[in-house]
Amino acid sequence: MSDLLKLSGVTKTYNAGLPNEVSVLRGCDLTLAAGEIVALVAPSGSGKSTLLHIAGLLDTPDAGTVEIAGREMTGKSDRRRTITRREDVGFVYQFHHLLPEFTAMENITLPQQANGVSTTAARKRGQELLSSVGVADRADHRPAALSGGEQQRVAFCRALANEPKVLLADEPTGNLDPGTSDKVFDALMTLVRGTGMSALIATHNLELAARMDRVLRLDDGILTSG
Repeated sequence: MSDLLKLSGVTKTYNAGLPNEVSVLRGCDLTLAAGEIVALVAPSGSGKSTLLHIAGLLDTPDAGTVEIAGREMTGKSDRRRTITRREDVGFVYQFHHLLPEFTAMENITLPQQANGVSTTAARKRGQELLSSVGVADRADHRPAALSGGEQQRVAFCRALANEPKVLLADEPTGNLDPGTSDKVFDALMTLVRGTGMSALIATHNLELAARMDRVLRLDDGILTSG
């Protein structure tokens, strides 16, 4: 399997040189192979969101390198980073962040159309994704008319609409009750397994973490296995 995401020696410090300096990441190394789903388990405030943002090119490390699909991204221009993020990285957050004025289908087609995909092709892709997570019959509903679990499944579909190589998820089932959480997580696993992408999923749920290929732990800025 080829590596789709690689972080080497990544460090991040806030308020450097000040009395309230905080070293959030201290030399983190991480490699995700194609088709691999990895759990990131960390206490609140430990820097997991910072790690995900750096991995997804939303933030830059103070030191270290980030590679996506074999391409070194450290030091690249904002434009190059934006293009790579748009084409190769999908994000899912604890809150769905769907656009409220648009339907489920439109929330999935808009990112594709921004990448130059035709409306017909974008809707076809949207229908396939919605069907794969069991909400095809909700395609024409706006987010307010969807349950929490349905909203999050649509958010998964939106994240995968442009067929990214890397999926980054930050507590994607954190707002859901346990029963719904299991169903939504199963839907996410189905989507990821069917694509061959890499997925890094931050979660406090140790039962869900145990169902992934392996577990990484972030504590006191250090990333370890197990």
